[in-house]
Amino acid sequence: MSAPFLDLVDLASERFGAAVVAANDEFFAPMERLIMAAAPEWREGEYDERGKWMDGWETRRRRDLGPEAHDWCILRLGARGIARGVDVHTAFFTGNYPESCAIDACDRPGIATVDALMQSAWREVLPRTPLKGDAHNLLTIEDAPPATHLRLRIFPDGGVARLRVHGEVVADWDRLRRQGDVDLGAARYGGSVVACSDMFYGSRHNLIMPGDATHMGDGWETRRRRGAGHDWTVVRLGAEGTIRRVEVDTRHFKGNAPGACSLEAVRLGPGQSIDGAAWRELLPRTPLLPHACHPFEEELAGLGEVTHARLNIFPDGGIARLRLFGRPK
Repeated sequence: MSAPFLDLVDLASERFGAAVVAANDEFFAPMERLIMAAAPEWREGEYDERGKWMDGWETRRRRDLGPEAHDWCILRLGARGIARGVDVHTAFFTGNYPESCAIDACDRPGIATVDALMQSAWREVLPRTPLKGDAHNLLTIEDAPPATHLRLRIFPDGGVARLRVHGEVVADWDRLRRQGDVDLGAARYGGSVVACSDMFYGSRHNLIMPGDATHMGDGWETRRRRGAGHDWTVVRLGAEGTIRRVEVDTRHFKGNAPGACSLEAVRLGPGQSIDGAAWRELLPRTPLLPHACHPFEEELAGLGEVTHARLNIFPDGGIARLRLFGRPK
């Protein structure tokens, strides 16, 4: 499974704060399963009062099979953003998957009721596209506008196991600046982990996700080093700013936390690459404890405004979360 947009955050993730708010039909399987974090599963021989138990959203069979007959489901994204691609995963739906799908976008800031959403102006961002059964259907979205909600339309009916909406957060920095210090690296504010030396056990993207890590697999963890050197990861801030306080969280990493860490930062202009960047020390090499949250403030150098931060861990191991609090420019 590969597509460039898969390296972007899933705006429709439960852990990101997304929710499924409405569907016209969910007879066989409920709409909430569409964005569950866990991979879809198959339960052999399990039935409920509606029929075969399926891990996803599944509608009843339509009998009004005109050319435009379809079912639909509306999602509230975890953060306002621009969708760049979707994974319409039809795992285990083999004789009951939709023939095709389309996606619409709507921008409704604030609290939008279902009635208000139904009356909103929707814009099609993915035209009707054929689907395959029991497969990851990776579909690129071109030129989508910023949106708070997406509507998945399936033709004419059927089941979808999971919907992943990969894209870029569009944060309201005018509002955030009025709050004082914010987590400049947070995924919910447009931060992104753009590179790392290794992520054998845990994805680098977990570092800046909302909330505390729930277990060891919910962080970033590298394989065991057998030679010289150390591991590292680079965070592009959601907005240029001055980092004033840092938290390095090793919770759940009890026998595999790094022995120490350091932080560097740099200010890059538009289009400048991190390759060959002139990194400056933000936090000198400092010991870390297993299964602990480490706050740093007085230890930080005053570097002024930066756009990227690099976390170095010595020599390897796992970090649950990295928080980079500061003032946006």
